[in-house]
Amino acid sequence: MKPEIHPEYREVIFQDTSSDLIFKTRSTVKTKETIQWEDGNEYPLVKVEVSSKSHPFYTGKHKIVDAGGRVDKFKRRYGK
Repeated sequence: MKPEIHPEYREVIFQDTSSDLIFKTRSTVKTKETIQWEDGNEYPLVKVEVSSKSHPFYTGKHKIVDAGGRVDKFKRRYGK
C-alpha cells in the first residue's frame, strides 16, 4: 500500500438516533463529535437515523406500496 493515500481506518461509535442503539465498529468516516465508551476510552461518534434496529425491513413493520395505484391516480388527476 502506498503511504498517505488511504483514509484512517479506526474504531468508531455509531448511534441510531431513532432507537438509541449504540454500537462500536471500525470505519473511515470523519466526524467531529466524540463519546466515551464502556471501556473508558473516547471514540468518534457518528449519528445515523436508521439502523437494523429501526429499519422497517428488519423490524417486520415494512409495508408493500402499491406503486401502480399511485401512477393511475396521478394520471387521472393530471393526465390527459
